[in-house]
Amino acid sequence: MHHRWLLLIACFWVILMLMVASKFITLTMKDPDGYGIKHGSLTILPEIDKMTVTEVKKLLMESQTTKSPLKDASHTELLHNERLELLRNMCRNGSISNRSHTVVSKFVLDRIFVSDKHKILFCQTPKVGNTQWKKVLMVLNGAFPSIEDIPENVVHDHEKNGLPRLSSYSESEIQERLNSYFKFFIVRDPFERLISAFKDKFVHNPRFEPWYKHDIAPVIIRKYRKNRTESRGGLLFQDFVRYLGDPNHRFLDLQFGDHIIHWVTYVELCAPCQIHYNVIGHHETLEEDAPYILREAGIDRLVSYPTIPPGITLYNKSKVEHYFSKVSKRDIKRLYARFEGDFKLFGYKEPTFLFA
Repeated sequence: MHHRWLLLIACFWVILMLMVASKFITLTMKDPDGYGIKHGSLTILPEIDKMTVTEVKKLLMESQTTKSPLKDASHTELLHNERLELLRNMCRNGSISNRSHTVVSKFVLDRIFVSDKHKILFCQTPKVGNTQWKKVLMVLNGAFPSIEDIPENVVHDHEKNGLPRLSSYSESEIQERLNSYFKFFIVRDPFERLISAFKDKFVHNPRFEPWYKHDIAPVIIRKYRKNRTESRGGLLFQDFVRYLGDPNHRFLDLQFGDHIIHWVTYVELCAPCQIHYNVIGHHETLEEDAPYILREAGIDRLVSYPTIPPGITLYNKSKVEHYFSKVSKRDIKRLYARFEGDFKLFGYKEPTFLFA
C-alpha cells in the first residue's frame, strides 16, 4: 500500500511538471509584443485522464501568487471610499472650516464641464492632468470620434471643444445635474502642483500665453520682491510663494481674473464640501484611479484614458525641496496656512521637511 501511494504521488508530480512545461512552451511561442503567436512546432503531451488534468489545473490556479483582479478592484474601491469619508469628516471639522468651505459661485460652476449624454460632471483642477480628461469628455460628447483625432489647440478652446460649462445652465438645471450626475475631479500634492503651475506659466510657457510673463509677473515682482529694483530674470519662485501666501492676495486675484485657476486651492475651484462628488482621483495613483473612474461613470467600454508616461505621476520630494530651498520658512508657513485645507481634505501629509 505504501508503494502505491508513492507511485500515485510520483505520477502526480510528473503530470504537474508536464503541464508547467507545456505552459512555458506556449508562452515562448507568443509574439514579444503580445499581438499573436509565432508559428512553430508544438510539443504534444501524452494523453491523460481528463479528471486528473482538471484537478491539476485547479491546484495550479490555487497556487498562483499573482494579484487577483477581484482583490485589486476591492482594494481600489475601499481606497476611494476612505478618501470620500476623510473629505466628509474634514468638511465637518470646524478647525479648518475657513479654508474648506466656499460658495458654489459662478467661478466654481465655470470650472465644471458637462456631458449630458452620459450624465457626468468633471471639475477642472489645472496642473493635474486635466487636458486628458477634457479629451475623454470631448469624445463622449461626440465632438470627435477618438482621442487621437483631437487637435491640441482645440482642447482648451471652449468655443470649439464641445464642452459646456455648468454655469451655462439655468439654476434649476444646475441643481438637477448636481443632484443626479456622476461627479469627479482630480487632486495632486498641493505644493507640487504650485511648482508645476509656476514652471508652466512663468518659465516654459509652452502654449504661448504671454500675459503670464508680461502682465501678471511684473505686478507680483513689484509688490513682493524684496529688492523691487531688481527685475531681471523674470518672476522667481520665492516671489510667487510670497504672493500666494499673502493673506491679502485676493486684491491681485481680482486683477488677474480667471488666470488664477492654475494656482488657487481645490476648495476654491470645486467646492468639495458643498458639492458631493462621487470620486476624487489622485494624480499620484492615476494609473489605478483613471480606470476606476471610467468604470464608476459607466463609460469604460466607450473610451479609454490616454496612456500615462512612466513615472510622470510620482511625487518628487527632491523637486519640492529644490524649489523651496530659497524660500524663507516664514513664507513657506504662510503658504501652507492658505493651502492647509487642500492638504487635510485630501489626505496629503504636511510638508514638515520644509519647515525644519
